[in-house]
Amino acid sequence: MSESAEPREPGMTVASAFAGMTSASPVVFRAGCPDCRGRFELAASALRLAIGATSRTTFYSFTCPDCRSTVRKPAGERIVELLTGGGVRTLRLHSTV
Repeated sequence: MSESAEPREPGMTVASAFAGMTSASPVVFRAGCPDCRGRFELAASALRLAIGATSRTTFYSFTCPDCRSTVRKPAGERIVELLTGGGVRTLRLHSTV
């Protein structure tokens, strides 16, 4: 068997795949305040995620941009996945036992 001597077509390079792309849109998260009932979008930098040993100690928090209340909400597995994937700063809580 002999290999073909025909030239191969050039493949797509990383540079050509992203040609013309100047920047990616920042990730924003929709949130609501239980105190003032405000609805808004927050950048990843406005949120904090705390991951505890149990679902009861895993939560995210932010400051409401409307009423300035500190909001703390539980975070299940899907929320944790979305927040960490979106670049939210994460704190892992450790047990003292």
